[in-house]
Amino acid sequence: MAAQGKASERTPSSVFYIAIYVLLVMLGNAGNATVIGVVGEGLLRDTGAIRSADVILVNMAFSNLMVSLVRNTLLVMSDMGVEVFLNRNWCRFMMGVWVWLRSANVWSTFFLSAFHFQTLRRLAPAVTNVHGHPGPPKSLIFGLSLIWSLNLIYSIPAFIFSKNGDENSTETLMLVSSTTRPLLGCIWDFPSAYSGLVFATSSMVIHESIPIFLMSVTNLGSLFTLYTHGHRRRAANKSQDAPVISGIPAEQRAAKVIFALNILFISSWGGSIISVNYFNYNRGPSTQFLLIVARITNITFIALSPIVLAVGHRRLRAFIKSVLSCIV
Repeated sequence: MAAQGKASERTPSSVFYIAIYVLLVMLGNAGNATVIGVVGEGLLRDTGAIRSADVILVNMAFSNLMVSLVRNTLLVMSDMGVEVFLNRNWCRFMMGVWVWLRSANVWSTFFLSAFHFQTLRRLAPAVTNVHGHPGPPKSLIFGLSLIWSLNLIYSIPAFIFSKNGDENSTETLMLVSSTTRPLLGCIWDFPSAYSGLVFATSSMVIHESIPIFLMSVTNLGSLFTLYTHGHRRRAANKSQDAPVISGIPAEQRAAKVIFALNILFISSWGGSIISVNYFNYNRGPSTQFLLIVARITNITFIALSPIVLAVGHRRLRAFIKSVLSCIV
């Protein structure tokens, strides 16, 4: 796949695809910035208990926004005809940053589902600050720090096994956590095709398949827990000794929102994984089309997740309603 394309050579279908991609990138940038601003402002303004779930939402939106700004916005600029080629050292730096941010984005999304599942198993609402001191709990800070630090370690091969190309460079190996084509002239440069495929396969299993599997398990566990305690709540109408979760309706709404996010994420990453690995291991006649699918699916979750969050988050809904009322 060529690194750059001339504007004069674009077909109507490519122009339509670029327009869709630009729209999704703009939607993702604006939506995730809104989530960070609204939810983050609420965290800073509240003087009482801090909701750990809101901290996780801000972290997830931040990872979404950084991926979109640092990688997808640059892809838009490339599509618009801006040709920029970095030297070897800058390519290694950018490739490492792309892998780091995208990897952290995966586990940040999983962390939301895992945290909600653990909250329900404790039979308590997701509120911290139990000792009267401001700030999220140490376990939450440790978990988020672990996500960013471990994924930085995971991205080390990108800092090493990448190089700069030129306008004629083509991609010989792709990873979902990197870019689906040469960007800024940066491409993978493994010592051999075998070592590259080993890293790509390990990445797919450890970094892509496992978090998606865990995400599905924890979310289904949350739904099952809510179903079980729904029976306990009905039993409590007859016996006051039955334990119940306080605020089950709120937890049910949260579970539905997280379930919708997981479905969106799995669909987005699933399409990208299939497309990228078709390129790595097959490269049949559908390669070009599937690479376009990979780029669209890569941005779909980032673009649409703020909309899903707005459905279930009270402050986001209130903010959007106020903005719409001012416009209308």
